Amino acid sequence: MALSPFHLAIPVYDLPAARHFYGEVFGCSEGRSSEQWVDFDFFGHQLVIHEHPRTAVQEHAHTNPVDGHDVPVPHFGVVLEWDEWEALADRLKVREIKFVIEPYVRFKGQVGEQATMFLLDPCGNALEFKAFKDISQLFAK
Repeated sequence: MALSPFHLAIPVYDLPAARHFYGEVFGCSEGRSSEQWVDFDFFGHQLVIHEHPRTAVQEHAHTNPVDGHDVPVPHFGVVLEWDEWEALADRLKVREIKFVIEPYVRFKGQVGEQATMFLLDPCGNALEFKAFKDISQLFAK
């Protein structure tokens, strides 16, 4: 089944820093833009960063416990192929990106086993990147 790309628009209070982060750190190609927003090809999906005053969530992230870690809420991201996830984790480590949750394998040996990592963009938006060796486990209970 082919997936349709999602569209997500997020607030950023420092448009130049966020533009650099998504464009340079992640290597996302830029689409349309204005002085207040920028479209990115975010792993085949449309991510739009919109200039906006700092939000309460960006200042004080809420967390929920998952597998012994404090997962920031809200967050967004993508499910990558395992090799692509490993390459991204290595690239982010080389760039000395600070992780909220370091790359690791969650639910090891259990239903839903997955590689995951969490980080913040320069404006405090939380991102998660994950991968499954067996993609059929994506929605497994």
